[in-house]
Order: sequence, then C-alpha cells, then structure tokens
Amino acid sequence: MITLKSPHEIDSMRRAGKITAAARALAGEMVKPGVTTQEIDRAVERFIRSQGAVPSFLHYNGFPASVCISINDEVIHGIPGKRVLKEGDIVSVDVGAYMEGFHGDCAATFPCGKISPEAQRLIDVTRQSFFAGIRLAREGQRVQDISAAVQAYVEENGFSVVREYVGHGVGAKMHEAPEVPNFGRPGHGARLLRGMTLAVEPMVNAGAAAITQLSDGWTVKTADGRWSAHYENTILITDGEPEILTAPAI
Repeated sequence: MITLKSPHEIDSMRRAGKITAAARALAGEMVKPGVTTQEIDRAVERFIRSQGAVPSFLHYNGFPASVCISINDEVIHGIPGKRVLKEGDIVSVDVGAYMEGFHGDCAATFPCGKISPEAQRLIDVTRQSFFAGIRLAREGQRVQDISAAVQAYVEENGFSVVREYVGHGVGAKMHEAPEVPNFGRPGHGARLLRGMTLAVEPMVNAGAAAITQLSDGWTVKTADGRWSAHYENTILITDGEPEILTAPAI
C-alpha cells in the first residue's frame, strides 16, 4: 500500500534526508587513492550517529555495514572491507539514515583521482538520467512516466539500465510501495499523488544490462565486466515540482 506523508512526517523526512545527503557527501570526499572502503564505512557511521540518527542499512536484511560501496563493475550492494581504492576507480556509495521514525536514502558514483573520459561520461549520464526522470515526477503523472524518461535518456546515450533492481517508495520503511523501475512505458504504473516519497535511483551499465550476484549474497556486478554507475535521491511529490529531500548542501 502506498503511504502519503503528513506535513509533520515530511518534516521528519527532510531532517533524515539532510543527514543522509551529508553522509553521502562525506563518503564522496573520502574517495581517494589509498583509502579503504571500510574506512569510509566507519566514518559515515560515526557521522550519522553524531547527528542523532542511525544508519538505515546496518543489519538491514543482514547487511553487515552502514554503507554500500561498489567499485567499477560492481553495480550495487558492495560490502565495505579492506579493499584499497586506486587511481582511476569509480566508486558508488549508497547510504541511508533513519531519524524520527523515517528514512532518507541516496547514492552517487564518485571518481577516485583522475578517471578516464569514458568513466566520467558514465557518471554524468547516470546522474543526468535521474533529473530527466524527475521532470515527470509531478502530481497526476504515473510512476512509469519517470521510468520511461530515465530509460530514454540512458539509452539515447548508448548505455543500459539495470532491470532487476529498481527504485521504491521510502518512509517509515526503507522499501515501500510503489516500485520505481528505471524502464517502462509512459502512462503506466501508480498515479503520483501529493505526499508520496520516492527513492528514484538509476543504475546504469556501460555495456549490457545483464548482471550477476557474487557468492557473498550481496554484491551485484555487471555480467560483461563493463563498469556501472548509480545515482539516487529521495524525492517528495508536491503540488508543483518535486522536492529533493536528499539534495546536496549548497
């Protein structure tokens, strides 16, 4: 069932979203050669707790860390550990914070040092596909209007969208109805209503859309070994343009 948030609940989601966005920014600042993914995870957890929130992902369905950190051909759900970041890597960071009964959820892919023009283009197209999608995130539109716009932008730029994992409603639970795919047909899916809060999150592969899951039960990689990028924000459907609840601080 899709839940519409009250003004009081939206205020709580704004606070959770602000912390989540700041945690994403902190992680991005730490993406440098020589840093381990575990160092990023621990710093982000400390920050989230220092703000009076708790990491949404820690122990969620058994996930063992506070941040999903996925590198190069890893699409999502990478587990932080002793892996050392190297010059030229691209690093996807997905983070959530839970505060006052509500979650914020956001992600981005960051360059580690100097990266190739092709890798930078993948990051840029992934991020821009999010904004192409949320132009349609208006009251009265349909969920798949967002989906189709994301897909069109990605495919026009020669990349592909992951199909097995999708965006979602977010609120008191990390994953709520409705699902928000990154592919679809305009005019289909649930109607967007004021007070809906959605995590819109393009996952974009440089090569084919096919993916595979590693034996750790979490990490998802591209099947062809080409690189992948991820960009996500929590948005609120309003009576006008959508509000990005996890917008980066200016």
